[in-house]
Amino acid sequence: MVRIVSKQPRKQRKLRFNAPLHQRGRFLSAPLSSELRTKYGTRAARVAKGDTVQVLRGDFSGESGVVDGVDTSACKLLVHGVSSTKADGTEVPRPIDPSNVRITKLNLKDKAREARIGRA
Repeated sequence: MVRIVSKQPRKQRKLRFNAPLHQRGRFLSAPLSSELRTKYGTRAARVAKGDTVQVLRGDFSGESGVVDGVDTSACKLLVHGVSSTKADGTEVPRPIDPSNVRITKLNLKDKAREARIGRA
């Protein structure tokens, strides 16, 4: 767990940017929808590939899509349907911060994940 002791923003950024990958997974959590919140008894969960999320902030607010990928090194999500157009006309995925999305449907193909979310 990343333990942030200092209140100075520069030290908070430094600890976040220099955190090891096993601690960066904590930064990839997003709030659950109200239905999932009552079902599992927890407020947030780590976002995984295959989850359905709704974008809450930014240019794509209100959009829903399936998570195509999770970038643990940059702490960003790639959501299907959220993309930007480059100058040459090609579409590129737009990385989104997990704090700006809400999980509306969980990908529970892995039964261990359901147990982890339920006990959290």
